[in-house]
Amino acid sequence: MKSILIILGILLGLLLIGWLGFQITPQGYPTAGDTGSQVDMIPVPEGLPQPVEVFYHEVYGDEIPVVSSAVISGRGAMRIKGLTMPVRWRFTYRAGKDYRHQIQTTWFGFPLLKVNEVYQDGAGRLELPFGVSEGPKVDQGANLGLWAETIWMPSVWLTDPAVSWEPLDEHTAVLAVPFGEKHQRFVVRFDPGTGMIRMMESMRFKGEGSESKTLWLNQVRQWGEMDQTLIPVDVTLTWLDEGAPWAELSVDSIAYNIDVEEAFTARK
Repeated sequence: MKSILIILGILLGLLLIGWLGFQITPQGYPTAGDTGSQVDMIPVPEGLPQPVEVFYHEVYGDEIPVVSSAVISGRGAMRIKGLTMPVRWRFTYRAGKDYRHQIQTTWFGFPLLKVNEVYQDGAGRLELPFGVSEGPKVDQGANLGLWAETIWMPSVWLTDPAVSWEPLDEHTAVLAVPFGEKHQRFVVRFDPGTGMIRMMESMRFKGEGSESKTLWLNQVRQWGEMDQTLIPVDVTLTWLDEGAPWAELSVDSIAYNIDVEEAFTARK
């Protein structure tokens, strides 16, 4: 009996240590660089749906920047295979075209698992330690991911001629984005008090093995100023059928219009 209690005590101790390791916030990625000094500005176009026009004037004023690339870095938590773990992340973009997601889960602040996800030339590839996921349904979800994450550079939704806004009601609009020869759509909900985007909704495949699409919710919990730019600094990602966010992301740094080609050629 005594030996059983000792074994149980050891197991409980190991479980406690394991749990404590996932409570430690990791060190963030180093800054990617400074925003390029040459940023062209253009007027906010006319004819936008009313809540969309209010939003852009709140974020930028009367002129919007032309953004060609971005690197967004931060920390947070993600649920992978049912286990929620702290992460640090770096998302690199050719604006409106491609992205690379570099994600590290950590334990006691040390790297544990690495996730590398690339969406380039219309094709997505998710590389996990336990397998690779790719195919048409991955591409569908990755394209939605690209355009949802463009909320960190929302001027691209106006400067890309393939993107359009459609009115819905006083506080809601539809965002149509290109996907090959077709378009995908988001329902975008604006906060009645602040005019800022608070939620984006779309129908997305979870993965290549999904039989049907699931409602995917991108929520902005907080807007804040960073590098003299108003951006979402705290966001969550939720599958409706799971009922709770599978990812919570907080931004540490941003950089726009810098050289990002190495991120797409390194692929490590």
